Amino acid sequence: MENLIGKRIQQCRKRKGLTQDKLSEMLEITPHYLSSLERGIYNIKLETLVKILNCLDCSADEIFCDVVNKSSSFKSNYLYDRLASLPIDEQNKILNVLDTLIQNAEK
Repeated sequence: MENLIGKRIQQCRKRKGLTQDKLSEMLEITPHYLSSLERGIYNIKLETLVKILNCLDCSADEIFCDVVNKSSSFKSNYLYDRLASLPIDEQNKILNVLDTLIQNAEK
């Protein structure tokens, strides 16, 4: 579980354009500790997690979406936003694939 949370933290950090050094400085932790959190080596302290969420301007849903069962709405919204940023022909291709997958799942 820690590795999934760490990967999400890393994704949010990169999306924000921050290096490990810069984020660790903002969090007042060592770059080594942040690297270990991102790799899932250490359990994250609640206080550190809250600081990370605030520094990265992301929600707990975004960090925990791979480990909490009730996170499908976050994933759906995230995928919708990504889909909406694509050209319409690419959107249609992806929607056709998704529709086929859903039809197969309903069988």
